[in-house]
Amino acid sequence: MTMKVHKVSSRSQHQQRNATKRHGKNKWRKKIHSLDSTLLSTSVGTANLEQPVPKREKPTLKLLKKLYTKPIPENSCAEERKVKATSVAFAHVHTNGGTELDDRSNSVDSQEWSEYAKCVLQNGMESSTLPKTNQMEEDGLHFHAHFDHTHNRAVLVMKQGQVLCFRGKCLLTCLYGHVEVLGFTIEEGQQPYPLFSPPSHCPLTITALGNNAPSGKNKKEGLLEAKAIVRKYLSSEPSKKLMSELDSDSCVVLLEPLDTPLTRFLTSFSELSEIFGLNSKELKSQAAIYNPVLSAVGVTALRGPCAQGLVMSRSYREAISSLLSAWAGEFERCPIILVCGGKSSGKSTFNRHLINSLLNHTVSVEYLECDLGQTEFTPPGCLSLSTVTEPLLGPPFTHLRDPEHMVYYGQAACQADIDRYLESLKSLWRHVNGENPVIINTMGWIRGHGFQILVDLIRLFSVTHVVQLSYGNAPQCQLLTPVFLRTAHGWQTHPPTPPTLTEEPVSHLSMRSHVFLSVQSEFEGAGTSGEMQHQRSNELRDLALLSYFSKLQSPEPGPIRPLHCFIPYQVPHSAVAIGVTHCEVAPNNILYVANASIVGLCCLSEKVVGREGSVVLSQTPICQCVGLGVLRGVDMARGLYFLVTPVSPSVLRHVNCLLLGEITLPKILLTKQHGVEGDLPYITTDYSFEVQGAGKLHIYKGLARPGFIKSNN
Repeated sequence: MTMKVHKVSSRSQHQQRNATKRHGKNKWRKKIHSLDSTLLSTSVGTANLEQPVPKREKPTLKLLKKLYTKPIPENSCAEERKVKATSVAFAHVHTNGGTELDDRSNSVDSQEWSEYAKCVLQNGMESSTLPKTNQMEEDGLHFHAHFDHTHNRAVLVMKQGQVLCFRGKCLLTCLYGHVEVLGFTIEEGQQPYPLFSPPSHCPLTITALGNNAPSGKNKKEGLLEAKAIVRKYLSSEPSKKLMSELDSDSCVVLLEPLDTPLTRFLTSFSELSEIFGLNSKELKSQAAIYNPVLSAVGVTALRGPCAQGLVMSRSYREAISSLLSAWAGEFERCPIILVCGGKSSGKSTFNRHLINSLLNHTVSVEYLECDLGQTEFTPPGCLSLSTVTEPLLGPPFTHLRDPEHMVYYGQAACQADIDRYLESLKSLWRHVNGENPVIINTMGWIRGHGFQILVDLIRLFSVTHVVQLSYGNAPQCQLLTPVFLRTAHGWQTHPPTPPTLTEEPVSHLSMRSHVFLSVQSEFEGAGTSGEMQHQRSNELRDLALLSYFSKLQSPEPGPIRPLHCFIPYQVPHSAVAIGVTHCEVAPNNILYVANASIVGLCCLSEKVVGREGSVVLSQTPICQCVGLGVLRGVDMARGLYFLVTPVSPSVLRHVNCLLLGEITLPKILLTKQHGVEGDLPYITTDYSFEVQGAGKLHIYKGLARPGFIKSNN
């Protein structure tokens, strides 16, 4: 029997994104429906333990000037280069525990910043009294900038070796020379890149690398070229002081305000209005340097101890250098790099820096996400395999994107079902092409069963390099060296059986091994959870979810639309199966649980056949997930689900399964529904856990596994 979902509206109001090439009948339809009327009235398969990776020829390092980047148009204005398809992506979110509503609009951070912004920073707004040229030596900055009122942009001149550490957001174009941001080198002639430096992470730095003049061009010719470029991008004649600072080794960058659906959506909430401002420590230490030119494009320069940017230890630099050399041809096969370490040890920042550094020499990097709670490219609760082709110049919630392959696990941790977690990763690993470097991001769970999982991942994916981050005077767990792996037990894998007396001994050279790199994290606060606003893990997960659902907003500037204003897709109960991933729910209560919840939109290989009523899954499948949606309502009388999602209709036609997990909507999406008069939908103060279906039963599968060997911590 073939499932059918009729299409009601002529066109989706969402822009189609990443349309799939698969064909089939469209079983999704949209219909304007009253919110109140939609509310409810009342074993895993096996996989090969080793993935063969084809050998490759040793490549030569690519020139930093990438051939695949887009040239800058001669007469470019701010409107033409507004982060068009700059996949300003979005990251991970999930609220942990608690039933009371949390309003942080009156937090210390928000109050201090509001006062500071009003009296000093002008909140990044353009002022008619802004000087055209600003000399920054008095404020501790030794470079010069000129603001162009006509095009609302700034030209910044930096001498070789100078560093600008900043908070805020902007669009950066290198006009002359080379600059580096988080390991990625940006050259003249390349496309504009969005930079995000929020207080949730360490501030970004722009480092001037100078200019490598082509052979045959002398310094005088280079200086004349630099001056011509400055004049070209300014509508008025620049000051003599600015031009006098130019030389053939200078770097000239263009900074423009960055306005995207993500930034507009986040800052529309009072609690997040200063998400790209300063944190409380920077405010108290008066680390901000007031500069009207930079402020006009959304950038606040920092000074003093707060202006260190990314702190890299010697072992950190050596590990990056070693991994770049591995890609340059020291190994016969592509490097497969597993990065591990405890919570808050700097894994995510190291991964971004490593990806950016590799993108200086290759077109793409493959990224396997094994961390359910702090994901890089997807909402939380997802395992994914992504091909990265653009640098990551901000925290995860600023660059969410659709991965090539994704599995919805449904929780921010994997303790409940480790076997399903590992089998999900195996299913993703089968899609690795082996032609590009692979980076495997892991969880911060490094003790007990979490340590066993790390042992499994190294063996299952034939890892060539293990980077283990630690902090303090002693490592947080046993070092994952090749010698240790010979005798270590994983959750699913075990060390090779020693040969008997009659068998020939196994040569260590014939056994797969890896290069072990130990990195000591020396940044302030290493190993401690963030205590300031927007730094806690649950807040970062919420930011990722907000980032994901900001894709529903219009790409053009305009009023922010709350979640209840979007036209939902209408899906018959019999067209899709529904299941719960994280707990046991009685079939007659499953729709009560799913209402107003986040669901994974998945594609089962088998056809879903339903006659009447909902099709409920008895087991959680491991299958492709194309995105998330909000089950806005359930119409029992007509047997319909009402779903809101940013996933395009061409992709939705393949969805035949809805998985409900433990990932929940950020509270702010429900408590700040603009335009609603009276009671807010889904919000009530009259609630009791005594109501049937209000509680939930956690099932932890296999934690009393026989033969568990405790790791030496």
